Amino acid sequence: MTGEFFRLVLIGVLGALLILAAITDLRARIISNRLNLAVALLAPVWWIACDLSFWPDMAVQLLVGVIVFALFAALFAVGMMGGGDVKLLGALALWFPWQATMTLIMLMALLGGVVTIATVVHHRMKKKPGQPEIPYGVAISIAALWMLGERYLNQFA
Repeated sequence: MTGEFFRLVLIGVLGALLILAAITDLRARIISNRLNLAVALLAPVWWIACDLSFWPDMAVQLLVGVIVFALFAALFAVGMMGGGDVKLLGALALWFPWQATMTLIMLMALLGGVVTIATVVHHRMKKKPGQPEIPYGVAISIAALWMLGERYLNQFA
C-alpha cells in the first residue's frame, strides 16, 4: 500500500505542476524552465515507483521523450510552437508509455484547436493589435491531466 500511496502523491505533484503550467501560460504566455525541469526530473522517480526495469522499460521512456522533444522542437524551429510547450511535452512523454503519449498528443491537438479558437475570438473582441499568442500549455496541461485521471485514477477502467 505504501507504493500505491507514493504513486498517488507523485500523480498529485505532477497534476499541481500541470495546473501551474496552464495558469502561467495563460497569464504570461510562459512555461518556466524550472517547472519543465521539475516534471522531467520527477519522471525517473515515477519509473522507480512503478517498478520499471532499467532495460528496456526506462530506456524506452527516455527514447520516447527524446523523440517527442525532437519532433516538437522542429515545430518550434518553424515558429509553430513555443519553447516552453516543447519542453513540457518532452518532459511529459517521460511519464507515459508510448501508446499513452500518442493519445496525449492527439488529445492535446484537439484541445489546442479549442484554445486557439477561444484565443483568437478573445483577441479580436478586445481589438488587440498583431497576432494572438496561443497559450498552448493550457491544452497540453488539460490533455495530460485527462490522461492522468483516466489512466491512474479511474477505478472503473
